[in-house]
Amino acid sequence: MTPAARVSAAIEILDAVLDGARAETALARWGRANRYAGSKDRAAIRDHVFDALRQRDSALVLAGGARTGRSLMRGILHSQGVDLDTTFSDARFAPVPLSSDERCFVAPESDWENCDIPEWLWPHWCLSLGGQATAIAQMLQQRAPVFLRVNLLKATVDQACASLSDAGYDASPHSDVPTALYISGRTAGLQTTEAYVDGLVELQDAHSQAAVTLLDPKQNGPILDYCAGGGGKSLALAAWLGGAVHAHDVNPRRMVDLPTRAKRANAQISTRTKDQFAPEYGVVFCDAPCSGSGSWRRDPEGKWALTQYELNALISTQRDILSDASKLVALDGRLVYATCSVLACENQDQIDWFTAQNPRWRVETQNQWVPSAQGDGFFASVLTQL
Repeated sequence: MTPAARVSAAIEILDAVLDGARAETALARWGRANRYAGSKDRAAIRDHVFDALRQRDSALVLAGGARTGRSLMRGILHSQGVDLDTTFSDARFAPVPLSSDERCFVAPESDWENCDIPEWLWPHWCLSLGGQATAIAQMLQQRAPVFLRVNLLKATVDQACASLSDAGYDASPHSDVPTALYISGRTAGLQTTEAYVDGLVELQDAHSQAAVTLLDPKQNGPILDYCAGGGGKSLALAAWLGGAVHAHDVNPRRMVDLPTRAKRANAQISTRTKDQFAPEYGVVFCDAPCSGSGSWRRDPEGKWALTQYELNALISTQRDILSDASKLVALDGRLVYATCSVLACENQDQIDWFTAQNPRWRVETQNQWVPSAQGDGFFASVLTQL
C-alpha cells in the first residue's frame, strides 16, 4: 500500500470509531475485509488511528471541519508537518484532493482542547497535577514507550537482554526499576521471541512494575492479588516476592489465561473466590479499577469515554475495595493500593479517606509516577497497621 492508501484506510476506520465502534474492533474488521494488506501496512494504519485518537479534539479543532475521519487525519497530518497535497490527491486509492476550505487550519484556543483533555475533566486535571498539568497532558498525546518485565524466576536482567539481543532487539535496563527493560527501535514480534515464549520476559509498563518493587522481597505470609484482571500483577508479585500468589477478580473470566501464563513463567499462582481466601495475608495487592488516566497513551479511547458519573462510581468502588481488602491483611502484613491514574481523587484522596476512617493504618511508602519516557502514570501506596 502507498502512504496515501494507508491514510485512506485510517480515515475509513476512524469514521467507524467516531460512529461508536471500538478502535480495535474497527481495525480488525478492516483487516478481515482487506486481507491484501501486509503487516507493515496494518502497523502504519494502526499508528495513524491511534495518533488521531490521542489528539482527537485538538486535531478536529485544527482541521475546522466536520467530525469525520477525514478531518481527523487532515488535522493530525498538518500538525505533523506532512505535505497534505502529496497525500490528498488524484492518485489511485488516495483520499480525494483538498478543497479550498480544507486548506484552512485554526489553532485550538482553549487549554483543554490544545491538551486533548475533556473539558469537564480539565479542572480535576489541573487540581491534581498543578504546574505539570499541561506538560503531562501533552505527554499523553504521544506514543507510549515499550517495556518488558524480566521474570526473575527464570532469568537475570543480563540474561534476558542477551536473549533479546540475539533475536535482533535493542533492550536496555531501566534506570530506576530493577526488573524493567526498555525496548528501543523495532518492537514488532516481541511475543514470538524465545525470551517471551520461554517466560523470561512479559510485556508490562515500567511504573506498573515499580509498584510491585516497593514491597520488601522478605515479606512473610501468603500473597493475594485482589483485583487480578489478566494476571500481570500476579506474575510480577510471584517473581518479586518469590512466593505463591492467590489471584482473585470480581470477573473470573478475566483470569482465564492466567494458568497458562503462570506455567510459562514458572510461577506459583492459583485463582481464588472470596470463600477460598486465606484468613490472613502477608500482602494484599489491590490494583483497583480506575480512570486509566496515567495510561491514556495506550488507551486514548478511555480518555474520551470517561464521564463525571463514571469517575464518581469508580471512586466509590475503590473505597469499597480498600475497606474489604484491609480485613484480609495479617497484623504484620502490607496492604497495597494502586491505580494507573494521575487524578488525586483516585489516589491521595482515597488514602487520606481510608486512613481517616481506619486510624490504625498508616502509609509506609508511597509514590505517584507521572507519564514520561520512563513509564506510564501510576500510583501506589503501601500501608501497614500500627
